[in-house]
Amino acid sequence: MTDVAAVRHPVPTLIRRLDVAAKILLVLMLASALAFPEFGNLDDKGAVARAVSYPMLAFTVPVVWHLWWRERASFPWLADLLITITCFTDILGNRMDLYDQIVWFDDWMHFMNTGLLAAAAILLTLPRSATLGATIERALAFGATAAIVWELAEYFAFISKSSERHSAYTDTLGDLALGTTGCLVAAVLIHLAWRRGKLQTTAPQLESSVVTPA
Repeated sequence: MTDVAAVRHPVPTLIRRLDVAAKILLVLMLASALAFPEFGNLDDKGAVARAVSYPMLAFTVPVVWHLWWRERASFPWLADLLITITCFTDILGNRMDLYDQIVWFDDWMHFMNTGLLAAAAILLTLPRSATLGATIERALAFGATAAIVWELAEYFAFISKSSERHSAYTDTLGDLALGTTGCLVAAVLIHLAWRRGKLQTTAPQLESSVVTPA
């Protein structure tokens, strides 16, 4: 009898390329923003905090996978891309000065990025057989916590020293509401995709052994 490892499901090349490209561009933009905060429109907006925390977040999944999952699961490319996008789009939005030029851009980012993080958490931690209730519960547990952590980090990084601190409470409540809504939307969309047979190759695929006659 011979044990043969199960074949890993292929991941679309586009997802892998986008993930790698987003990470490279993120590091380059962070380096330039750290050297020239005014060029990246990050002056007095926590450039150092972003330069430290964003690479840590963007490379968490690769490090965890390499240390603990590599021998038993395929790399979760889509989940990793979703996490990287949240960091990349924030830096890109600041670089293009979209936060100041477009009134609703900050609201959109809170809605979208919290939803993307929740989606990544779902893909990484839940089986495709999970119920809608369990999927929503996981999205809210992770996403709402992430939204609160972000608001705290944002406050201590630069809002506490800004003239906007007196009106920050109202903005924070709105951001938390938008982030929570993004989590709910992400949970429903992923659950619908699973029910329709989609996203079958985007989460970690556990290795199994197939026994064949000798």
